[in-house]
Amino acid sequence: MKKLIYSIFGLSASLFMTGCSDFLDPRNLSSPDDSDVYFTEHPDQIRPVAYDAVRSIATQIDLLDQAADLFINPRAADDGTFSMFQTTPDNGTVKSFYTNCMSLVNKANCMIHYATLKGDSEDTRKLIAEGKFLRAVGYYYLTQQFGAVPYSEKYINTPDRDYPRTPLEEIYSNLLADCKDVYENSKLDAQNHDGVASKQAVAAIAAKIALAAAWDLDTELIDAAAGTYTVKDKQRFNEAAAWAEKAINGIQLTMSFAEKWAWNNEGNAEEIFSAQWDRKGYPGDKTTGGNSMMYNYTAYFGNCIQSGLKGTGSGGTNVMSAKAASLFERGDERFEGTFMTTFYNAPKPDKEHANWSLGYMAFYNQPQDVQDTLPIALKFYSPATTVAQAEADVKKIVEAGRALKFDENTYGVNEPYAAIITGTNVTKWEFKADGSMPSRTVVAYEDFVREAANNGTCVRKYDDPESAAVTGSQCYRNIPLLHVSEMYLVAAEAYLLAGDESKSLEKINAVRKRAGVSELSSFTAYKAPYTALRGIFIVNSLDLVLDERARECYAERTRYYDIRRTKQLVRYNLAFSRFMDDVSKMSNAQGQIKWYRPIPQDEIDNNTALSSADQNPGY
Repeated sequence: MKKLIYSIFGLSASLFMTGCSDFLDPRNLSSPDDSDVYFTEHPDQIRPVAYDAVRSIATQIDLLDQAADLFINPRAADDGTFSMFQTTPDNGTVKSFYTNCMSLVNKANCMIHYATLKGDSEDTRKLIAEGKFLRAVGYYYLTQQFGAVPYSEKYINTPDRDYPRTPLEEIYSNLLADCKDVYENSKLDAQNHDGVASKQAVAAIAAKIALAAAWDLDTELIDAAAGTYTVKDKQRFNEAAAWAEKAINGIQLTMSFAEKWAWNNEGNAEEIFSAQWDRKGYPGDKTTGGNSMMYNYTAYFGNCIQSGLKGTGSGGTNVMSAKAASLFERGDERFEGTFMTTFYNAPKPDKEHANWSLGYMAFYNQPQDVQDTLPIALKFYSPATTVAQAEADVKKIVEAGRALKFDENTYGVNEPYAAIITGTNVTKWEFKADGSMPSRTVVAYEDFVREAANNGTCVRKYDDPESAAVTGSQCYRNIPLLHVSEMYLVAAEAYLLAGDESKSLEKINAVRKRAGVSELSSFTAYKAPYTALRGIFIVNSLDLVLDERARECYAERTRYYDIRRTKQLVRYNLAFSRFMDDVSKMSNAQGQIKWYRPIPQDEIDNNTALSSADQNPGY
């Protein structure tokens, strides 16, 4: 599949107007009729273009993470437009995401359309099955951001703009019917770890759709601020659990968390479906042909060219919040598997450039015996590490002479330090120029990450050690969108809401056991390791599921969906947002809470079946 994404064929990314006449065509298909004839005979040529459309969705960050509880942008004025609930229907990111999702839907419909015209065969039936899967992916993302949207199973290649919003229940019903048909009747592979639809991937997206449908259609909000609700019907929750079990398919979580996310273990047995990139197969400038995911979810570490560390904006992007820093207990392998905890001060061949492979990337590119001699720039300890444990380790670093004070002519520009992030505070050791044992200080977490240089955590799930530079679109890592351990937690959530706490806890404990933390005897045995910024936050059974999702799926762009879906959006913002201290700040002047993002104004203006009355509440 990796090679297919660089097909010479490409579709335009227009909203509902994508047509096969927009293909870039080396065969000189000079008219729409020529294209129509060609693609009727060769519907398989549409396939890589449809899969390629997933990539722009997979790498969207702000829209999928902001207005949640796990991320802050500490050196900025706020945590982003979406976290401040100030988004407008004219917002460019909202429009782009909506457009990209609709483009995926229409490209999937295009593949189905031409495969159907080609005639009934095993090949065309497989193309149709893949198209239905990709359509389901597109509509899943759309419904979770925007609620009800125009739904179409028709390939749209005309100027017709008459597409009314379709009720959520109808959209969910259609998607699940498609998934059931494809899962039971298609010739898709049982599993595929190369970014191609499989029956396992169909079951996984069906599980997420069924879970969303159950929450949206079968629960009723009681109090937004308290996050309370009633369950009116459990059938769809049971359906979601059943689909999740099909996706799990008996797979045990025997692979370590670090191995699962290792850069050289892509396409492993836990990866169900991912957006694909390929450095070797990219035909153009490889410094611009990848994605920038490895440069996100990280604090600012100074001038990356001079330091040899990560490159990001000066404010950092979606840095770990104080709550997120509190989630990981001592021994939780997900902390080391998710975050880079040791940074090296890279030597500088000249005054302006640091050696990238001996800086941040030394963790991957240098053997352990070399790493053991490199000067340490930053050392983060697990949030549950004690001060005494960390101080003993700091002493060893000092005695080995590895906490080398930076030299602007020789080493990167980072003042070396070590730190433990625990709750709302950070215990920090700043190494001295004379090599003596540093004294420790305690600072507020927000002050720590707001300082002028190189503080805070850095996610390494998307690190690409083969990257030649510290900035730009140099990451060619695949981006997993569906994987097995998340299906365990989808099942856990579905079982919990269906009233089967025993099965729910069984799934949670399987995830916890793999992470190296203690299994729980009951939901009430769980003690949350964090405190709310304001008010009383009483932890309940659903919070345990959401906390495990936060640990297991950190930086996978699911968090906004998680707390919106479960009706905890307002409660979590009131408890953990630095700015949202009142429900009114998450509502419009009429008191309508902004549960969804706004439908783009361009869609309302240009779609003759929509009017301002179709805008989501709150906008």
